[in-house]
Amino acid sequence: MTQIIDNANGLNEFGALLDQAREYAGAYINAANDQSLNPGAAALARLSEFDIPLPDGPTDASEMLAQLHDIGSPTTLPSTGGRYFGFVNGGAHPPALAAKWLSDIWDQNAAFYVMSPIAAKLEDVCERWIVELLGLPKHTVAGFVGGTSPAIAAGLVTARNELLTKQGWDVVTRGLFGAPQIRVVVGAQAHGAVYKALSYIGLGRDRVEIVPADDQGRMIAEKMPKLDAHTLVVAQAGDVNSGAFDPLDAICDKAQKAGAWVHVDGALGLWAGASKNKRGLLRGFEKADSWAVDAHKTLNAPYDCGIILCRHPEKLAAAMQASGSYLQRTDGERDGMYYVPEMSRRARATELWALLKTMGRSGVEELVDQLCERAESLAEGLKARGFQIKNHVVFNQVLVACETPKLTRATLANIQQGGEIWCGGATWHDQPVIRASICSWATTQADIERAIQAFCAARERAKNQ
Repeated sequence: MTQIIDNANGLNEFGALLDQAREYAGAYINAANDQSLNPGAAALARLSEFDIPLPDGPTDASEMLAQLHDIGSPTTLPSTGGRYFGFVNGGAHPPALAAKWLSDIWDQNAAFYVMSPIAAKLEDVCERWIVELLGLPKHTVAGFVGGTSPAIAAGLVTARNELLTKQGWDVVTRGLFGAPQIRVVVGAQAHGAVYKALSYIGLGRDRVEIVPADDQGRMIAEKMPKLDAHTLVVAQAGDVNSGAFDPLDAICDKAQKAGAWVHVDGALGLWAGASKNKRGLLRGFEKADSWAVDAHKTLNAPYDCGIILCRHPEKLAAAMQASGSYLQRTDGERDGMYYVPEMSRRARATELWALLKTMGRSGVEELVDQLCERAESLAEGLKARGFQIKNHVVFNQVLVACETPKLTRATLANIQQGGEIWCGGATWHDQPVIRASICSWATTQADIERAIQAFCAARERAKNQ
């Protein structure tokens, strides 16, 4: 087999490649503030240069890296800057990204302590810090996954297993064929990831009981059906469009009285617990059974970093269990694979630890408050210039509309094509809206002012088209 790097000069060649990558990364970071958020037709056309047959033989690694940077970097949407407001994508916190680079060199498998003592220790520390930061029950366990989607799936399968166990059914050994019924109750604005997870675990969409939502997308607790000990309730902390929070206190109280399980989808909003100013939005959330959250959204960890939190460690571990004679456990130490769906996985707690270590409690609180303040400033500035703000801006989400649906769509298209900022679109109460997610530590008040001007210019172009 042809060697990737010559053994005789391996360290020098490897180091040179890393230096080359570092040079490209530095150039990218320096340009991110001024780079257009629309790659442009010429840059996108060059992507076709990747469409070649698999090479018959090796390609020089330096040449490969140069091509990747030359063609790839201009076709990214630089979410690391302060003007990207799409899809609740956080900007990568620089110290955390640096720690991720080091962790990538380590290339650790975080399944077992015996595979990576450092990964196990950092998971353990992050778990403790997050539980303290958010004010969750002290015995809460955390599993570190790729995002909120697998975190939701882990929480819901744990709930499913426990609700069936209460009815005398061991789903691990007997499966779902012939199993007792489980009820699932969700709000009308439940995220698609919830339905995706329900399909994974054999609880179909058509069986879900949907609770009406108010005009902000919050589940109306008074309209919940009567719950029982066979019910799974999925609540939301931070609607992906409006940013609204379900009335978690009332929902959890009803569930606790009935013996139901509550899972909270807190992909972006669970970090409100780190802020004295915003914690009231989560009132009662600590009474739930499990929670899902992304560190790569509001917290600004690099992609990808999701977290499943569960107040019943043994139940989460039972749901995620795996066996094999070669799986070597270490008594008294953390084996992370028993809290997540995957076995092999990267040590993503490394960058999370780096972020929490460098920010500290006060830094996380400051970040959350800053994102919310920037969102409020954007909403106020746009409203003063005649735009309609369709949501109560309680967190970091802003829904914007123009006088007519047609003008809203045209304005959004102009924003995305213009490249000054980037926002996504959505449908809210059957009408199109422009969706601005203020998620990056790098977004300054000056970026907000630029965004307001970009909105106005895009609307003016749309009126004249």
